[in-house]
Amino acid sequence: MVNPGFAPRHIPAFSAADYAVFVALLIVSASIGIFFAFSGGGQKSTRQFLLADGNMNIFPVTMSLLASFVSAITVLGMPAEIYLHGTMFFMFCLSFLLMAVVSAHIFLPVFFNLGCTSAYEYLERRFSKGIRRVGSATFILQMVMYMGIVLYAPSLALEAVTGMNVWAAVLSLGIICTFYTTIGGMKAVLWTDTFQVCVMIAGFLAVIIQGCLQLGGISEVWEVNRQGGRLEFFNFDPDPRVRHSSWSVHIGGTFMWIAIFGVNQAQVQRYLTVSKLSRAQIALYLNVVGLWLIVTLATLCGLVLYAFYKDCDPIVAGYIRTSDQLMPLIVMEILSWLPGLPGLFVSCVFAGALSTMSSGLNSLSAVTLEDFVRSFKTDLTEAQYTMISKLLVAIYGGLMILMAYVSSFLGGILQAALSIFGMIGGPLLGLFTLGILFPWANVWGAYAGTAASFLLVFWVGIGAQVYKPPVNKPPISVMGCPRLNETISNVTMSTVTMVTDMFTTTEAGPVVDDRPDVAKYWYSMSYLYYSVIAVLTVLIVGLVVSFITGAQDPEELDPRLITPFFDTVCCCFPERWRAKLRCGVPQEDRELWMERDMKAEESEQGQELVELKPVGRDSQKPLLRRKTPWDDQPEDYYSKKDQDGRRSKDEEMKTFIKGEEDQEGEKPPASPNGNVPDERSSKSSVDFESSI
Repeated sequence: MVNPGFAPRHIPAFSAADYAVFVALLIVSASIGIFFAFSGGGQKSTRQFLLADGNMNIFPVTMSLLASFVSAITVLGMPAEIYLHGTMFFMFCLSFLLMAVVSAHIFLPVFFNLGCTSAYEYLERRFSKGIRRVGSATFILQMVMYMGIVLYAPSLALEAVTGMNVWAAVLSLGIICTFYTTIGGMKAVLWTDTFQVCVMIAGFLAVIIQGCLQLGGISEVWEVNRQGGRLEFFNFDPDPRVRHSSWSVHIGGTFMWIAIFGVNQAQVQRYLTVSKLSRAQIALYLNVVGLWLIVTLATLCGLVLYAFYKDCDPIVAGYIRTSDQLMPLIVMEILSWLPGLPGLFVSCVFAGALSTMSSGLNSLSAVTLEDFVRSFKTDLTEAQYTMISKLLVAIYGGLMILMAYVSSFLGGILQAALSIFGMIGGPLLGLFTLGILFPWANVWGAYAGTAASFLLVFWVGIGAQVYKPPVNKPPISVMGCPRLNETISNVTMSTVTMVTDMFTTTEAGPVVDDRPDVAKYWYSMSYLYYSVIAVLTVLIVGLVVSFITGAQDPEELDPRLITPFFDTVCCCFPERWRAKLRCGVPQEDRELWMERDMKAEESEQGQELVELKPVGRDSQKPLLRRKTPWDDQPEDYYSKKDQDGRRSKDEEMKTFIKGEEDQEGEKPPASPNGNVPDERSSKSSVDFESSI
């Protein structure tokens, strides 16, 4: 409803061509799922369904990593962020690069070399099964809640502007996404994400190009934003209460993005769909380039938004209710002259929703299967586990639609839900960091650090929702709005609601702050520092409790659970220096631990084993391997090679290994848990025998 005093504004409606483009998006997405459901023999194993058999190319993995970030909330909210607050958000581009370096060389090698289908399997190996289930349950809760919001929020935003029925959009998207994710598995998710990223980029470009043409060019758009105070790329104010400063964006933003791309199950699962660690790292770095592109396009869309509405803010005038409707509004006003273009942008929005939801459904299925189902049902066949995985996707798809319905009653709680979603990532990042970088941490330190971190971050996050901090923003105006007989004075700012914003903004200028002191100084902290506080709390409390209760002996740890940090950052140091910096962790025993795990699994399958020497300094853990034909030969059997022409022991071992690989379809050796190939485990037994 238009606010009193303002004349109504004509907003074009959705045309038949627009609906046709939108339906085409759904048909293509469903078709990709159907194709991968039947190609290559279908999804017959959990490895195929959850990890795409570990043989995907870098390009679709990169695009899927990007699509997981670019949700519908991003498409609608990021340009609105630029319109309301200026271009400081663009400076996250540096944080993306820092995130990629840390994730690729600190966290990714651990997950990849262990071959964990569930990222939380690491927590059990490092700490305990209880810690693993805490992490898994937290992830499930936040993803179900978040996917419901991702499904409902854009549908609500588009309903008011385009006239599209919100529940028709919710049901069609939810059902289509659940359908192609259930039948097509991870391959369908990766390739639909690739298609949907292309649609999103096309939608952004349509708005930018047409907007610049209508406003007089990109230089004119830039100048209007400069005069309007929207151009801000550096702000070195050290006050942690400043919402977006150079410090909060670069420091807090780096921690926040590492929590998303470094330890989040949805991303870790994508890394494991390629065959080598180096390929996963390349995909992550290429993803940074894609993030730069998306943020740049979203920033340009925000600049076009302000240039178009600089004299008539549609929120204050009452043409729309929330800032999330700014992008749909400008699309209907500048693109409706060509039928189908508004439909392209709506497809762009819902492509973002589909990519996030499909990623979430597949990762939820993986976590539930690996962390809960397999723990209680160990006697099922691989086909039965695969069927359970598909059933879990369907169940979570139904929960997602149900959560979207619940979200319709939450109102302003949507912001709180997104704030909580962001706060959960920090403690989990701290927990993984504690385990991967600090070999002295024990299970009690992990429990205490995680609990303290959640309590502290939820305290500040919920307090910020109760005592909303004031946020200064550049001015807006309604002087150019069409008016009735009343005279309307210039408006500098209005309280607006934004789904992707962490706080509700208030009027600019001097504000009487009658909140309690704890709200003025603690609850007003920038939301970007939540992850920093969470990680530091886990590390400090976790290490203190670990040393009080008896620190873990680094010499007894599986070295694959610890990243040799100084080997990475101090690679030019002499070996004897780096050995001291490993804090006693026997990194030289990695292959021995890997071989021991492999033989332990073979022992469980009833194969005959022989005992090798113990691992490193741990004399209590004997190493076993499968018995081979040459184990029964006498000591001097191979020493007579030159006399009778028999092959050497090494030659016979190579022939034996090659025969086994041929029987398995010439696949590379599996990692310890049988999920994905591992570069380190692909060495032949010849090298292993010679090393011991």
